[in-house]
Amino acid sequence: MAASTLGSAWGPLRLGVPGLCCRRPLRGLWARAWRLSEPVASGRSVAAASGPGASGTDRYCLELLRKRDYEGYLCSLLLPAESRSSAFALRAFNVELAQIKDSVSEKTIGLMRMQFWKKTVDDIYGDNPPHQPVAIELWKAVRRHNLTKRWLMKIIDEREKNLDDKAYRNIQELENYAENTQSSLLYLTLEILGVKDLHADHAASHIGKAQGIVTCLRATPYHGSRRRVFLPMDICMLHGVSQEDFLQRRQDRNVRDVVYDVASQAHLHLKHARSFHRSVPVRAFPAFLQTGGFC
Repeated sequence: MAASTLGSAWGPLRLGVPGLCCRRPLRGLWARAWRLSEPVASGRSVAAASGPGASGTDRYCLELLRKRDYEGYLCSLLLPAESRSSAFALRAFNVELAQIKDSVSEKTIGLMRMQFWKKTVDDIYGDNPPHQPVAIELWKAVRRHNLTKRWLMKIIDEREKNLDDKAYRNIQELENYAENTQSSLLYLTLEILGVKDLHADHAASHIGKAQGIVTCLRATPYHGSRRRVFLPMDICMLHGVSQEDFLQRRQDRNVRDVVYDVASQAHLHLKHARSFHRSVPVRAFPAFLQTGGFC
């Protein structure tokens, strides 16, 4: 489930903190993103975002992102024009994988769909993509930016393992999941922006982990409505909180302590990412807009 589609019983959890950097907020860019996103019904926003030469497959990715990952959609609108369509394709690919778990009734079907995407990535790098809109656009992005296949496969492999519907045993397992999904997505976004920089990669690693942890928190009410709890078991046990406490949406002190501890880990990763701020090339900042961490 894309993070932007999930509500939270505790309200929105934001990674961005005002005053992070010395530059003034990019209000003009954000206003532009909102203008581009508004008149969707008439199709003008799609044309404006995709460009005059946009194909049907490009528009498909844009619409999928707008409906299923609205935050990612808005942030992608702010990328340089030459990178935008590739970012749409990459995030649409991520949405396709993310929604498999919630759209299948049996794990076997989910595994089959993951296998389809593994073969699709292999075919993309063999210049033979299947006739599927996201696959075609991802193939264009790979050719245009020479994207690293390893990161795409890590996202598939990690989401495939996550089909098991098991709670994370500890915060480290959740961080590993976030690294292999969210951080891998950021590494690829940096490649789309033409950034090859060790400091940017370190920042992307920590920001991806922070995003993954916060997404897990934000998704808790949604997962609870489906009788599932994925918060790290070691932190829940530390505060004497059971899965039933979350399923009943209790908000006593112990439950709040679990949320605080998990959110604090995300904040710690964001602090680590900020420590690279002065070393990260400015052209890498758009990759991190969704956190507000490098705006």
